[in-house]
Amino acid sequence: MYIYPDHLRAKATLWLWQLRDIGIIGVALLLSVLAVSQLGFVPPIVLTAVYAFLTIRFEDTSILDFLRYACAFFITKQQFYEWRYTPNAQER
Repeated sequence: MYIYPDHLRAKATLWLWQLRDIGIIGVALLLSVLAVSQLGFVPPIVLTAVYAFLTIRFEDTSILDFLRYACAFFITKQQFYEWRYTPNAQER
């Protein structure tokens, strides 16, 4: 019996984020606070907040993952459709 979820195969999480996302958010927040305090430039802190919101994980999925899958399906990956005509047995 394992205490760690998914028999030691799950990614490490802290609060609602994966540890990789927390590292990215921390570095981006540090740079954003530096930009706001020294330059008065606000957009980096807004982008950091948006990224932090999009990477919140519930049941091993996030909004950012959903947006990536949707973009791949509708925009970047080619969809392949195969149309065939199969006559009915009565038409033969």
